[in-house]
Amino acid sequence: MKRILSMLLVCAMLVMMTALAGCTATESQQSNTGKVFTVGICQLVQHEALDAATKGFKDALSEALGEGNVVFDEQNASGEATNCTTIVNGFVAKNVDLIMANATPALQAAAAGTDTIPVLGTSITEYGVALELTDFNGVVGTNVSGTSDLAPLDQQAAMFKEWFPEAKNIGLLYCSAEPNSKYQVDTVQAELENQGYTVTQYSFTDTNDVTTVTQNACEHSDALYIPTDNTAASNTEAIANVTMPAKVPVIAGEVGILKGCGVASLSISYYDLGVATGKMAAKILKGEANVAEMPVEYAANFTKLYNPANCEALGLSVPDGYTAVEE
Repeated sequence: MKRILSMLLVCAMLVMMTALAGCTATESQQSNTGKVFTVGICQLVQHEALDAATKGFKDALSEALGEGNVVFDEQNASGEATNCTTIVNGFVAKNVDLIMANATPALQAAAAGTDTIPVLGTSITEYGVALELTDFNGVVGTNVSGTSDLAPLDQQAAMFKEWFPEAKNIGLLYCSAEPNSKYQVDTVQAELENQGYTVTQYSFTDTNDVTTVTQNACEHSDALYIPTDNTAASNTEAIANVTMPAKVPVIAGEVGILKGCGVASLSISYYDLGVATGKMAAKILKGEANVAEMPVEYAANFTKLYNPANCEALGLSVPDGYTAVEE
């Protein structure tokens, strides 16, 4: 009997030690992983530039917080601003920890949808224009900050002299529903007119009139400029189907439009822009920074790129200093 009692006592002690070890392991695991954050991503539309920015954001934030410590609720608005509002309202109802708004309509919806959840924009050209701020000085000052894809517009305008020294009439093609596109073409128009060009703006309202407006622009232009415009980026094939047969070259505001229908661009890496946004998000979620005090960040590097296939098809010689865009 004594021997049996001793064995039972040893077994009980082993069970208790195992349980304690399990608790310790669980506590250790919890302390290593910390809180699991939920981040809502509202992307206006699927195209190369915005996709790259979203990927860079997710990669950087996952690396900063650790695998498994962040859950992404990624949703695409299919090019409709009203869908951005619906998506953001869903994020607010779920009380996500942070919202990443990819493109201007997504940022506008997020800024209108919440004043408490941190919002970071990316692929935004000018925050003052997007948010209708009259005194924007680089810091929004609310729950909104982010990164800008604004390239030096004066340098983009200067590309026309490099590529088309004999050109006289330049058309500016953009979507009238995108305020940042209007900001870019207005700025570029002033630069081009200072260089002696005759400049005309051609705006389309949505995908339905892209082809018609592009045809009109080609009939009256020696070359076209398309800014970082999301609607244009989603319709590069339709644009190219007009510009290429018409032999009217396009200077593009970003690399996705360049690949689709352009001949040259001074562009940034949207993946790197997303990475910068992800690093900002990590600081906010870790409690290391207050979004209201974070300045909007701008791309540090710009590259002169050209599209070999389109240049060859149009018989254009590539000026010095340009790199072939990667397919």
